Amino acid sequence: MNANEELRDLQARYERLDLLYRVAEVIHSTLDPQEALQLIVREAVRLVNASSGSAILINPNTQFLEIHAAHGLPDRATELKLRVGEGLTGWVARTGKPARVGQVSHDPRYVMLRPEVQSELAVPLEVGGEVRGVLNVDSDRPDAFSAGDQQLLEALSIQAARVIHNTWLYEQLRRKVQLFESLAGVSRTINSTLNLDEALSVITREACQLMNARMSSLMLVDDAGAHLELRASHGAGEAYTQKPPLSIAESLLGMVVRRRKPIQIENVQTSYQYQHVDIARREGLVSLVSVPLVFSDNAIGTLSVYTGSPYSFSNEEVRILSALAELSAIAIQKARLYERVVDVEEQLRQNEKLSALGLLAAEVAHEIRNPLTVMKMLYHSLDLQFAEGDPRTKDARILGEKIDHLNKIVEQILAFARTTEPAFAPVNLNHLVDELALLVRHKLKAQGIALNRELQPDLPEVPGDAPQLEQAFLNVILNAAEAMSGGGTLTIRSSVVRAPGEPEALLMEFTDTGSGMSPEQTRKPFTPVLASRKARGTGLGLAIVNRIIETHHGSLTIQSRLGEGTALQIRLPLTARA
Repeated sequence: MNANEELRDLQARYERLDLLYRVAEVIHSTLDPQEALQLIVREAVRLVNASSGSAILINPNTQFLEIHAAHGLPDRATELKLRVGEGLTGWVARTGKPARVGQVSHDPRYVMLRPEVQSELAVPLEVGGEVRGVLNVDSDRPDAFSAGDQQLLEALSIQAARVIHNTWLYEQLRRKVQLFESLAGVSRTINSTLNLDEALSVITREACQLMNARMSSLMLVDDAGAHLELRASHGAGEAYTQKPPLSIAESLLGMVVRRRKPIQIENVQTSYQYQHVDIARREGLVSLVSVPLVFSDNAIGTLSVYTGSPYSFSNEEVRILSALAELSAIAIQKARLYERVVDVEEQLRQNEKLSALGLLAAEVAHEIRNPLTVMKMLYHSLDLQFAEGDPRTKDARILGEKIDHLNKIVEQILAFARTTEPAFAPVNLNHLVDELALLVRHKLKAQGIALNRELQPDLPEVPGDAPQLEQAFLNVILNAAEAMSGGGTLTIRSSVVRAPGEPEALLMEFTDTGSGMSPEQTRKPFTPVLASRKARGTGLGLAIVNRIIETHHGSLTIQSRLGEGTALQIRLPLTARA
């Protein structure tokens, strides 16, 4: 080779290296995987003066070769799927070697995409030492590609592989960030509801959106602990929603509960483990990932997502779904506890009504007994004696028996309604108020009532019956809430006080900003129900409270003005009285 030829060869190499450098700058200009692939194909076609080109990657789920980016090919070409080893592209993917064919019609490996193509050059794309795809260029001219073109394309494929690897890493990181951001939003959404059915519906909807899935479902363990019952779904059809409960001991999802570990199924339509293959086919469900709902180390159900096409969930996606399941389990338990609190509140309201009815029965019986006693005395004073055979003798006897019968019924009612003597034990009234605040918080919130607690931190215990005192305080709070139907503030204070000449006592103050009481009501706050003219409510709340405080040797006072609220003070002795 003479000097001129060497110079031309060096100049050609320089131009190719310079061209390759400028191409590398272009393809490194983006972090979007699809855009990067498209740039790589475009520059590959330009670099070797080809007619068309494509970047073909191996699908990790199906192991098919699929066109991810193309330049100069018809749109239908992107639908082509080749097995590894099929066609020139498949051969390169299987062997990891480049292929340069001057006339494709003479090569039996060639699979035609464009009838005009006469020559083809394909090189492997290796990521981390593993062939992950093929970079392919075609020309409408025979013998269009030289050995130098092959070297250029091989060099470009090395650059392209690095770009693909970096964009994949970036995409994975971006996906992680997106998943965690979505998870944070989902957690706020899930925890914003206290209704169990609504919470379950939100969980399945957000799981479907989070995992970009076709359908999601949530199943809970039944009370017997033997079956999983479908409680909520998103994207499911009638066939899925009507399926029967699954046996925990025998089903695939039951295994998730038993092992408390996630499972993945590549295709539930062909899996022998999946129990309802026919439903999966009708619903178009393919890949499945299911994670356990665990609370306090107990699996309470499963959260599952299905895709509509073959898909392999990454470890990161499974971890994200598991994190969502943990948040969901907490939300489910919170909703269940709320339902129990609502039930307890309703039971307490019923207990208050029963107590009121007991007091009403006692008062009615007392009012009947007084005239009945007079009637009985007058009957005996009459000493009704009639001649033998006179039918009035029998009438007088029956009258006396019925008076005795009525008197016995009245005594039974009074005995039944009589307040049970308190079982005295040390009671921390601050704790009692805190428990009641938790119990009535939803009722107060619904009415727009703010609850302020100004409790003395070192409050001593008092001798008392905790359930009875709780009933008394609950009645006071409910009365205050009734007086603040349009909202307001209820303040509860506790302190130790000492009146002149008296021992120390514990003072509980309940102050509301409600409608207040009229002067007549203030003078007779504990008027029995039969004499009360209260327009709303039972009229028995304060009477019950007063009776309980009296049995605890305490006192109750009320200060109120119409339209300015009410302050109720309860004093209880700090030492037990004989």
